[in-house]
Amino acid sequence: MRVLWVVNQCIPVIARHLNIEVPNKEGWLSGLSEKLIAEKNEDLTLGICFDAGFEYGRYKGEYEVTAYGYDDDRSAPEIYDESLEYRFSEIIEDFKPDVIHIFGTEYPHTLAVCKAAKDPSKILIGIQGLCSVYAKHYFDGLPEEMYVKETLRDRIKSDNIIEQQAKFVKRGEYEIEAIKLAGNVTGRTSWDKKYTSEYNPDAKYFFMNETLRNNFYVDKWEYNNCEKHTLFASQGDYPIKGLHVLLKALPEIKKDYPDVKLYVAGNKINGEDSLKKKILIGTYGRYINKLIKEGDLSENVVFLGSLCAFNMKQRYLSCNAFISPSMMENSPNSLGEAMLLSMPVISSDVGGVRDLMSEEEGFIYPPLDEKALVECVKKCFEQNGSKAQKEMCEKAGARARITHNPDTNYKRLLEIYNEIANK
Repeated sequence: MRVLWVVNQCIPVIARHLNIEVPNKEGWLSGLSEKLIAEKNEDLTLGICFDAGFEYGRYKGEYEVTAYGYDDDRSAPEIYDESLEYRFSEIIEDFKPDVIHIFGTEYPHTLAVCKAAKDPSKILIGIQGLCSVYAKHYFDGLPEEMYVKETLRDRIKSDNIIEQQAKFVKRGEYEIEAIKLAGNVTGRTSWDKKYTSEYNPDAKYFFMNETLRNNFYVDKWEYNNCEKHTLFASQGDYPIKGLHVLLKALPEIKKDYPDVKLYVAGNKINGEDSLKKKILIGTYGRYINKLIKEGDLSENVVFLGSLCAFNMKQRYLSCNAFISPSMMENSPNSLGEAMLLSMPVISSDVGGVRDLMSEEEGFIYPPLDEKALVECVKKCFEQNGSKAQKEMCEKAGARARITHNPDTNYKRLLEIYNEIANK
């Protein structure tokens, strides 16, 4: 059985051979690929097709897998590049897959693959997030001033808040068209099943959980080893991630916990790294800085930048709690990583979050309810060192070890591939 993966970025097993930097995003893909390669299944031949940019856009190499490159302009994901259809036709003709597994619908190359593949029965789209739904929540919790103000960076890039949302709408249109062309979909929540079934009632929906990065399956969070009254958010570089709502709630938390500190990983949007970045700050970054200044939070918020898997894990373990304040998510893998480490978790009640955890395993609040967010954080800190905290963390860890079990998920993946290949 020949399976072709189409992924958004180069995975570590290929990056090491090409001597290029290993990406920090989409770590769950690393976990799945390493599991698949380690099993050495003689009945499965894997090809991986990744966005390699211009330098490796026509790349083909033979390692533990057959690797192909394609060149997709990630700076303009709202623009569809028809030439990618030809590139994917070449790859499909060369590899001759029984299954074409496309990971994610966020970029228009997914549509190009579906058009190039011709046979819907071979196509399996793995749902991550859904741009078509995220677009509807892009403005959630933002003040009206954000719609009319723009920065120099926004004008240069034609990328103010309204234009950003419009780009998500366009990406959502490509996404829906791609799902309509696919014969098979894999998802992991009632949320993604609801929307994909609406977009394509004829597609076969396969349930399969995610396998996360290997290093998160070892070690456990310990209260005595953490920095007290600290929160960790894995991203916050655009409005969907809800950092603005968290920052509006933080001053109220600070009244009871003056030493509270929020650590934010991912792209820095506050322009603190250099004068150039400060000048080219976006409207959302400027709004974040405004909230920090108005809330007297300069000593309470730390932007960490992009972190590798090791440093991400260390940050989880060193913080008092993980928080996901998103306006919309499918099932955030960062939440899964935190639960795997058996640490206190707090999340907005959006998308498929309740398919990952319940109130017995973490704190859940309505996404735009700042008062409820404050109460969740305070309750979390009040439990510090208690039996209740230990029990909640143990339940979170036990749930995550079932959800993200590599062996179970690997077996399920093979079942799906076999069913599609034998149609």
